Amino acid sequence: MPMKLMVVDDDPAALDLIKALTEPLDYEVLALTDSRQAAECVNQQRFDGILVDVQMPNLDGFELTSLIRASRSNSRVPIVMITGSEDVDTMRQGYKAGVTFFINKPFNPEKLRGLLLTMRSGMLRERTRYVRLQFRTTVTCCWGNDQSQLSSINVSESGMLLESPGGLESGREVSLDFTLSPDEEPLSLRAKVVHNEPPGLMGVQFHDLSSKDQEVIREYIGRGLKE
Repeated sequence: MPMKLMVVDDDPAALDLIKALTEPLDYEVLALTDSRQAAECVNQQRFDGILVDVQMPNLDGFELTSLIRASRSNSRVPIVMITGSEDVDTMRQGYKAGVTFFINKPFNPEKLRGLLLTMRSGMLRERTRYVRLQFRTTVTCCWGNDQSQLSSINVSESGMLLESPGGLESGREVSLDFTLSPDEEPLSLRAKVVHNEPPGLMGVQFHDLSSKDQEVIREYIGRGLKE
């Protein structure tokens, strides 16, 4: 599954160069010359990484970075600021706005490629926080003195979507027993029902996960994203 990257620079030649360097690394690139359009996109789409030029008409790189950090979908995304020099004040202002990395123009292709490869592991970790990975298995769901065998539809770091013809009321505490893959130990997790819509489906949110269980789920989703 390609990583999704947005690049914002009012210089079309710079965009073409970045696209040429990133697409072979399995990035899906949205290249924009208008920073106002980019500000709209960050509220409509989720990206794995964003590159912004420091000097642009309408919204400069600092303003755009602040808007990205304030967005619901991309507040934690790695942001690279493209600058003309290693100016201390620019870097200080960029870090204050929320920039993660800096890179200078003119681009050194090897340096840019190395930066993107370094970012990639962080992007994958962040992506696993939100992605819902298709996941079909039998889940034993227990509540009180009752239990039922349900089929899962997907899994994320925070919960699961289950097929549940009868459903349970929102707020109900349940325990879930299932196995992520045949070669892994079964998981026994506590969760809470958070929705029963559409009918026949039940969303549950994990809580009080141990650090070991969190890591097992995170690694499973990470492997799924790479396939």
